Amino acid sequence: MPKNYVYFDLETQRSANDVGGWNNKADMKMSVGVTFSTADNAYHIYDEGNVQELIDELLEADVVVGFNHIYFDYEVLMGYTILDLKEQTTNLDLMLDLEKEVGHRPKLDAVSAETLGTGKTAVGTDAIKWWQEGRIMDIAEYCCFDVKVTKLVHEIGAKYNRVKYKNRYNQILDVPVPWELS
Repeated sequence: MPKNYVYFDLETQRSANDVGGWNNKADMKMSVGVTFSTADNAYHIYDEGNVQELIDELLEADVVVGFNHIYFDYEVLMGYTILDLKEQTTNLDLMLDLEKEVGHRPKLDAVSAETLGTGKTAVGTDAIKWWQEGRIMDIAEYCCFDVKVTKLVHEIGAKYNRVKYKNRYNQILDVPVPWELS
């Protein structure tokens, strides 16, 4: 039976500045969380009211795949659970693998634009502004697109054992990655 890969991203209600710095990610609160599960080939959209269902899906996944989800998204979710999601789940954090190869934390947009030919549709600060304006569907759409981009970057990396990345000096690099799909 194939593994259930759950691709995951979330957006927050508040910025790091709003909560007194990056050490207070749990206080940022989730506005919208999105997953794509290979088990049912479907996207799932969660709001703060059903955050426990999101946590349950992550716990049940064979592998949770994200981009900086271990040290950001999970830290935000720690405001809703006593579980240490880093320890309770099997993870593939694409950003952490890429960081090992390029020596710094690349942005998803810099990888997706070169690997897929398309970048992100917005940035996290846009999602916070939309939250303040009550534009939940805009946040959900943006978050779904980020999950889709993460999934496609992972699939291409798994197929070719490399992704493309534009570094700070506008150089396009071929970056080897150890990703797989099963």
